[in-house]
Amino acid sequence: MDRRLEEKIESLCADHLSLALEQNVAWIRQKLGNASDLVVREFIYDADRELRATLLMIDGLTESERIHDDILKSLLFTLQNTKQNAAFQEAGAARYLLNYGLPLCEVRLTETLRDLIDALLSGDTVILLERCGEGLIVSTKGWAKRSVEEPKSESVVRGPRDAFGETLRVNTALLRRRIKDPDMRIKSMKVGARSNTDVAVIYIEGVARPSVVEEVERRIGEIKVDGLFEGGYIEQYIEDNHWSPFPQIQNTERPDKAAANLLEGKVVILVDGSPYSLIVPSILTQFYHSPEDYYERFLISTLLRFIRALSMTMALLLPSLYISFSSFHPEMIPSKLVIAMAAGRATVPFPSVIEALAMEISIEILREASVRLPGPIGPTIGIVGALIVGEAAVQAGIVSPIMVIVVALTTIGSFAAPSYNAAIALRMLRFPVMFLAAMFGLYGVMLFMIIIVVHLCSLKSFGVPYLTPFSPFTWRGLGDSMIRIPLYRMTKRPDVFSRDEERERVKSASAEGVNPDGRGSKTENEPKES
Repeated sequence: MDRRLEEKIESLCADHLSLALEQNVAWIRQKLGNASDLVVREFIYDADRELRATLLMIDGLTESERIHDDILKSLLFTLQNTKQNAAFQEAGAARYLLNYGLPLCEVRLTETLRDLIDALLSGDTVILLERCGEGLIVSTKGWAKRSVEEPKSESVVRGPRDAFGETLRVNTALLRRRIKDPDMRIKSMKVGARSNTDVAVIYIEGVARPSVVEEVERRIGEIKVDGLFEGGYIEQYIEDNHWSPFPQIQNTERPDKAAANLLEGKVVILVDGSPYSLIVPSILTQFYHSPEDYYERFLISTLLRFIRALSMTMALLLPSLYISFSSFHPEMIPSKLVIAMAAGRATVPFPSVIEALAMEISIEILREASVRLPGPIGPTIGIVGALIVGEAAVQAGIVSPIMVIVVALTTIGSFAAPSYNAAIALRMLRFPVMFLAAMFGLYGVMLFMIIIVVHLCSLKSFGVPYLTPFSPFTWRGLGDSMIRIPLYRMTKRPDVFSRDEERERVKSASAEGVNPDGRGSKTENEPKES
């Protein structure tokens, strides 16, 4: 490059386009390090005055067919046939193209070179013209993406089968498809000094609390990071208590679940490139709810919730209870069971706590290994490995048969949690409670439970108490906690999430004609009895 041209580029203000097309293109090339995937298409549209135009795009980020068919053809035709047009001369080439020349919806003007760089790196096409201080940005995003697939980690027996993907606009469309409400707001933000990742904050205006929305936007805006590649980055930055093992922000890959939480007054956060959405505020009970709880009849859903609660209790306390009873309180066990346990432990050379720790650690290693193995053989290796290790350990006399049963029930119980991060919290807490049980017996288990309850009472998620509706206690919240009352009784939104004036789930005019007993009621259009 000529030395004088380099000096002009250096002196060129990075915030405004120059009237010289060559300088603008050279600045973009230099800013992108002469990238090999930068496509630059130059052409002359007024040979008499030697006026040129340049089209720039990043190969692989744009939809090539759209550029060839809709942009280039229209651009060449318009510039060649309107250069003598009075409106063309008066408005300028860029503004004329914006209004008359490009048959596309998403076209905008900019005067800053930084906007052009951001647009190129986001998959848009840039059009620059000679002697024009404005550039055109055309939306042509067209990178490779997955189609809408079935959820992998939140499967249900009954319910929708679509899941979020890695493309932000596809994810927002999945929510728009379910909530056709003009009050649903989608606010875009960019996070990451180098990645410039698009983040969408979604809520329903008039339902969500403005203080919660403002706090979410403030916390996201204060994130200082080079790159943001998954919603887990945001979760770790904006959660209230970083040292708590319990998740304070719920994540889901199900659009129906995210939409249902929006209607309750919560805020959903979507990150471009992540198939998971974040839901705030979050409370403890919602991590053990499944979307199909609302698709099945309330008796079935209530039963399933009690089964999950029992499973979570087993996953947390079963090994520690085994240690407590076998080491400190054998008198609390029925005589026949004590004899069977003693016979099984006759050849075991370790105390019960070492026995339990060895088996639990082995199961955790097998579980982690099965996740990392290729898909077809991962589950098989996990199941077969657990059976082989358990059987071999019993045959060798290292562990007792009842210990294998306890560990198996504990592992199966942890799988019953609909939320992966909530199940991990219980898996983490299982080990300290085992140590306390080995030192103090049932007193240690109760001490641990008191500590956990006190900790949960102190937790908040964006100002909402984590143990709602139990602490603080609310009658209305109990209807969708451990039990699930019939849907026709759930007429009001939770107090802690929605605004006071928008507690009603359905407006009174819309609710007319619906009677819980199924007999129906008369509406204004029905004839009245004389």
